[in-house]
Amino acid sequence: MNSAAVRNLLVRGMLAGLGAGVLALVVAYVLGEPSVNSAIGFEEAHSHEHEMEVVSRTLQSTAGLATGVLVYGVAFGGIAALAFCFALGRVGRFGPRATALLLSGTALLAVYVVPFLKYPANPPSVGDPDTIGKRTTLYFLMMVLSVLLAVAATQLGKRLAPSLGAWWATVVAVAAFVVVIGLAYQFLPVVNEVPKDFPAALLWRFRLSALAVQAVLWGGFGLLFGELAERQLHPAPARASSEHTVPASN
Repeated sequence: MNSAAVRNLLVRGMLAGLGAGVLALVVAYVLGEPSVNSAIGFEEAHSHEHEMEVVSRTLQSTAGLATGVLVYGVAFGGIAALAFCFALGRVGRFGPRATALLLSGTALLAVYVVPFLKYPANPPSVGDPDTIGKRTTLYFLMMVLSVLLAVAATQLGKRLAPSLGAWWATVVAVAAFVVVIGLAYQFLPVVNEVPKDFPAALLWRFRLSALAVQAVLWGGFGLLFGELAERQLHPAPARASSEHTVPASN
C-alpha cells in the first residue's frame, strides 16, 4: 500500500473516529452521567470534607465530556487506521469492511474488555486516592499484556493454519489466549476498594454504561471506517457514459 493510500486512510480513520465519538458521547451522556451524578451524591452524603470545585459539574458533564470523548475518538481512529493498513490482507481473505470490523472487535476485546474484567471501571466515589497510581499501573499493565497476547495468538493461529486448518488453528489460538489471560488474572493483584455500603445497583449501572460507551465507540468506528475504506480501496465502477449523455438526434 503506497503512502498516498495510507494517508487517505489515516484521514478517513480520524473522521470515522470522530463520528464514532459522537455516538459514544450520546451514550455516555444518556447512560453514564446519571450514574456519575448518583455516585457523587453518595460521596457528598457520606463525606465530611467539602472541597471547592475548580471546574463545575455542569461543565464537566457537557463540554468536558464532549472534549474528552471526541478527542479520544479522533486519536484512536488514526491509530486504528494505521493498524488497518498493516492488517489488511494479512489476517485472512477479508475485504476492507470485514477487516475493519474484525480489527475493531479484536481491539475492543484486547484493549478494553479483558482489562475491564480484571479491573472494572469505578464511579468517582469509589477508590482510595492514595492508591490511584498503583491502580492505574495495574490497569495499563493488564491492557498491554492483553494486546501483546492477542498479537501472539494471531501469529500462533497463522502458523498452525497450514497443518490444522483455519478452524482448529483459530480454536487453539483462542484457547491459548484465554489460558494465559486466566493465569494473569490469577497472579496479578486484586483491587477491591468499593465501600461496603455503596449501592450495588448503582455500581452495576455505572460499569455497564462504561462498557456500552466503549462498545458503541469501537463498533461505530468499525462500521464507519469499513465503509469509508471500502469506497476508497474499491470504488464503485463509473457508470457507462451512455447513461449520462443525451442521444444525438438525427
